Amino acid sequence: MFVEEGCIEEKRKLTTSLPWIMKQTWSDVLFAHYPVPRKVLENLVPSGLTLDTFYQTGWVTIVPYLTSSMHLRGLPPIPGMAAFPGFNVRTYVTLNGKPGVYFFSLTASNFLAAYSAKTFFRLPYFHMNMYYKKAKELIIFESEKKSGLQLLCNYKSISAPSVADKGSMEEWLVERYCLYTVNEKGVPLRADILHEPWLLERAEAEFQHNTLLKALNIVPNYERPILHYAKKAVVRIWPIVQAENK
Repeated sequence: MFVEEGCIEEKRKLTTSLPWIMKQTWSDVLFAHYPVPRKVLENLVPSGLTLDTFYQTGWVTIVPYLTSSMHLRGLPPIPGMAAFPGFNVRTYVTLNGKPGVYFFSLTASNFLAAYSAKTFFRLPYFHMNMYYKKAKELIIFESEKKSGLQLLCNYKSISAPSVADKGSMEEWLVERYCLYTVNEKGVPLRADILHEPWLLERAEAEFQHNTLLKALNIVPNYERPILHYAKKAVVRIWPIVQAENK
């Protein structure tokens, strides 16, 4: 059963009284986590946001996934958006004690989804042709090359699902319930996101081509990422609002 707003733990409580505006499902999610020197990321994150680190180490995560069942509140699924693949590149930030994610880039194979998110959420969204296929347990994910970005990979789960342990790095990486960005004046903006805690599985992945970190001039501490897989999350998204910087 989906978690209701009134019974979620403290760190997941909403910071807006507005109703959610969109619901969608994310499936076959791969989290590829790369440790990155703190100073490198501090130079890439807007000054209005504070880089969040785990034991003084910054992290960047590449996330390919499939979006489906997208619909606005009170309306049926949006025509032309039945299911489409996408990926994002994110790091971790905090503001006023509320941890969240900051996206360096996001892509979607659906033009309307990419255009709408870029327009209404002020996010660095790109439209890109992609190929997604599930062959038994193996996910085949391929994108074209555009704006220096390209991701070709295969991945699969290799364990049973479980919720991340309290206080673990896994929990720190994935249990975040808002996204941050800034407007043209550098003022922080926030959109709340709500879903059940991630059911994570250990994963294996083969990256045939991956230019996503290179495009940001990021060299990770280790070439091999920490990998997690999640089968599905049903997500509610709130409108983007100005985040008070106390």
